[in-house]
This record gives sequence, structure tokens and C-alpha cells, in this order.
Amino acid sequence: MPTCRLRERVGEVARRARETGWDFCVVLHDDRVVLGLLDAAALESDPAATAENLMRSAPLTIRPHLTLEHAAQRLDAGPTDHALVTDADGRLIGLLRRSDVERRLADLRAHAVSG
Repeated sequence: MPTCRLRERVGEVARRARETGWDFCVVLHDDRVVLGLLDAAALESDPAATAENLMRSAPLTIRPHLTLEHAAQRLDAGPTDHALVTDADGRLIGLLRRSDVERRLADLRAHAVSG
């Protein structure tokens, strides 16, 4: 998943995101703490603007110790189909997609019924 810094120009960030097949970019502080998110609309807007000017603050985040059920609840309550996984200090660890959570929960339920 693409990441960028506050002062990077959106045009360059959008190019990197498109080249790697993503429609968003996570805005990070130098120590990898999540500051915000550039969504698809932001990436398509003013290429001369900085990430800081166009980012959405406080994207949905979850901690890696959450159960799949809790992660599903958080995703259901949020506005997106994914959540950023961060440590207790807010540093980016990864990404959890709603489709992955749903698939894994379905697998676990099927195994519980058959097993």
C-alpha cells in the first residue's frame, strides 16, 4: 500500500498509487505514525497541492490484537471497506480489508459446523 509524507505533492503521490494499483495513500509522519489518508477523490484533485492540504484526518484504524468479530464490527460501523492496522503508538503495520475479514469468518463458521 502506498504511503506518503505531509509535504509531498498529490500529483506525484497519485502517480505512485496508480502504478501500484491503489486508489488511496496513507499519509505518515517520519516515524510511520498514521496522520491521515488521501482517498481516490483527493488523488484526482489538484496535483500541485500537498498531502497535508487534502488528506482526511483520523482514518479508521484497528489494533492487531482485535478479534475478527470485533474488526468486522469496526468495519461495519466505518465509512470504508478497509481499516489501517496500527500499533499502540499509531505506527502503520498493515491493512485489513472487509472482504478478507468476511471470508475468514465464513471459513471459521464452515469449519465449526463441519468439524
